[in-house]
Amino acid sequence: MDTVEGTLTAQSETLARTVVDSVIPMFPAVSPDGRTVVHTARPLAMADRPASALWAVPADGGAPARRLTDGTTWIGAPRWAPDSAAVLFTTAGQLHRVRLAEDGGPDGPAEALTAWPGGIADHLPLADGRTVALIAAGEPGEPEDDEDDDVMVWTERTGPEPSARLRLLDLDSGAVRTVDGLGDRHVVEVAERPDGGMLAVLTWECAEEDPGSLTARLHLVDTAAFTVHDLGPAGHAACRPVWWRAGDGWHLAHLATTPPGLVGSPAVLDRAVPADPGHQVPPEARDLTAGMTVCPTELLQVADGPPLAVFADGLDTALFRLDPGERRFRRLHTRQGIVHALTADRTGGTVAVLAGTAYEPKDVHAGPPDGPLARISDTRPEIRGLPWGSQERLSYKASDGLALDGLLLLPPGRTREDGPFPMITLAHGGPYGRYTDEWQFHIDLPPGQLFATAGYAVFLPNPRGGQGHGHAFAATAVDGAIGGAEWTDITEGIDLLVAQGVADPGRLGIGGWSHGGYLAAWAVTQTDRFKAAIVGAGISDWGMLAATGEQGAVRESAGSGSVGWEGPGPHVHDRVSPISYASRIRTPVLILHGEDDTNVPVSQGVFLHRALRHHGVPHEFAVYPGEGHMIGGRGHLLDLLRRSLAWYDRWLTPQP
Repeated sequence: MDTVEGTLTAQSETLARTVVDSVIPMFPAVSPDGRTVVHTARPLAMADRPASALWAVPADGGAPARRLTDGTTWIGAPRWAPDSAAVLFTTAGQLHRVRLAEDGGPDGPAEALTAWPGGIADHLPLADGRTVALIAAGEPGEPEDDEDDDVMVWTERTGPEPSARLRLLDLDSGAVRTVDGLGDRHVVEVAERPDGGMLAVLTWECAEEDPGSLTARLHLVDTAAFTVHDLGPAGHAACRPVWWRAGDGWHLAHLATTPPGLVGSPAVLDRAVPADPGHQVPPEARDLTAGMTVCPTELLQVADGPPLAVFADGLDTALFRLDPGERRFRRLHTRQGIVHALTADRTGGTVAVLAGTAYEPKDVHAGPPDGPLARISDTRPEIRGLPWGSQERLSYKASDGLALDGLLLLPPGRTREDGPFPMITLAHGGPYGRYTDEWQFHIDLPPGQLFATAGYAVFLPNPRGGQGHGHAFAATAVDGAIGGAEWTDITEGIDLLVAQGVADPGRLGIGGWSHGGYLAAWAVTQTDRFKAAIVGAGISDWGMLAATGEQGAVRESAGSGSVGWEGPGPHVHDRVSPISYASRIRTPVLILHGEDDTNVPVSQGVFLHRALRHHGVPHEFAVYPGEGHMIGGRGHLLDLLRRSLAWYDRWLTPQP
C-alpha cells in the first residue's frame, strides 16, 4: 500500500504524531474499601504493541500512581478481591493475581491462578474471598488443535467460535468446577448477589453476536446447591445485570434495547426475583427508564446500596442513582462531555470514571457520585497545552421543530467573525452514536481537531437516531428510514452555518466512519454541494451488510427491513443504499477501510470503488491490511491522518 508522506504541515504532523504515540487509560476499578483505584494504560497504536500496564493510585489523588505490572503483555479488565488486598486480571489468556503492599505498590510479582486450555474470557471474584467465577471455553485435557486444521464450520445457528461455560475456581486448591445446568448456551456475563451465594448469569444461544445477542436469557445459579433456574428472555443486546434490594425483596435489573424493536436506546429492565425461583414464575420486566429523555449507557451494581447508572444527556453525561422506593433514577451529577467505565466502592460513596474536557483527553477521575470528580491519573500530559481549535456548542431546530445539538470547531485563534471558512462536516457512527463536548481527536473519524488546526471549520452534528435524547429520538426516525430525516437534520445545520457566515458554501466537505461513512456516501448521491468526501468503513449496500456484517438483524431493521434473500428485487433496502444512486456522484471520494473488518466488511468499499471507477468519478481507495473496523497500527493511523487531510486540502483549498 502506498503511503502519504509530507502532506501535513509541521504543526499538524506534530499533533498527529503526539496523539498516535500517546498512551490511553482503560478499565478503572475502585477497591471495595474505596481507598485505591487501579487502571490499565496502553499505547493508542495497539496493533503494533498489544500490551498494557496495570497501575494503582489513591482514590483521593494524594500520592503518585504505582505500576503493578511490567507492561509487556495485555492486561484484561482488573477486578478487586473482596478484602481490597489484591487485584485479579487476565493476561496471556489466563487469570493472574497481584497483591498490594502498604505503600500501594506490588507485594511481589503477579502469580498465575489458572492454566485453562481455552483461556479465560472473563472473571468475577466472589464475596466469600475463596472463589472466582470464570467464563471460559474449552475443557480440561483437550488436545491441542492440529496446526494444519484451519477449517471453520458453521451450522444453521452457530459459527465456529466455541461457547464459553461458567466455571468456579477454588483459590485454595486451584480446582475448577463447571456449572452444567446451562447446557450449551454461551455465558456472557455474571453478577453475584451482594449477600453471596446466588449468581445472575446472562447467556446467548451461541457465541456469535448474530444470532447470539438476539437470544439472550437470564438465569439464576445457586453456587451452594449448584442448581440453575431460568428467568426467561432478557431482550436484544442485553448486558450489565445488577442486583438490588427493595421492600419486596431482591431485584435484578439489566440493560437491553428498549422493547420491542432492535434499534433505539437501551432501557433499564427490572424484575423482582422470586424467593423460590424453582416454583415461582418471575414477573414481567419493568422499564425503569420509560419516558426519560436521556439514554442509559452503563449500569453498576453497588454492594451496600441501590445501583448507579451513567446516562447520555445531549452533549454531556450524567450520573444517576436508582431510588428504590419510587423505582426511578435520580440525577446526581452532570459533567461536560463523555463519562464512561463507571466503577464504585462497596458503599457507592466513591466512584471512578474515564472523563476529559474539550481540550484534554480522557483520564481517570474519582470522587463522590454527586461530584466533583477530580483527575487522579495523568497518562497524556504531553497533549495538554497543544494549540487546539476552539470548540463551540450548537443548538438548532430541524424543519419539523425537533431540537438538535452539535459542535462547531474553528481554527486556533480564529472566531466566527473571521469566516467564512472552508468547512468539513463529520457524521458520527452508529447511527446510535453521538458527539459530546469533549476533546475531538478521535482517530477513527478522522478527527475534527486535525482539520480545525489545519485551518478548517468543522461541524459535528447530532442528528436524530443518535444517543442522548431518549428512545423516541433514537429509534422512531431511523428504524427502517435510514438516510431520511437524519440526513436533512445534518443539511439544515450546514445551511444554518452558511447563512451565519461561518461556512463557505463553495468549499464544503463531508466525511465520517462506519455509519458516518454511510452518511458521507449517501450525501454525495443526494447533492453536488460537497467538493470532497471521505467514506471511512462506510456502508454502500444495506442488503449486503445485513447478510455479511455483524448484527445482521439490526442492520436489516435499520436498512428498511430487507436483505435480498426474501425474493426477486428490487428490494426495499435498495432505496436507502448509496450504491443504487452511484451514477449521480460527481464529488471526489476517498474510501478508507480495514481489510479484516467484520463489522462493515471491506466488500462495501470495493463495491463503491468499482462503481466510482465505472462512472469516472475521481476517487482513491485505501485498504489497511490486518486492520478491523477501527484502525490500530501506528503506520496505518498516521497514513489515515495524512491521507485524509491531504484529500480535503486537494479539493477544498484554492489552487494558485
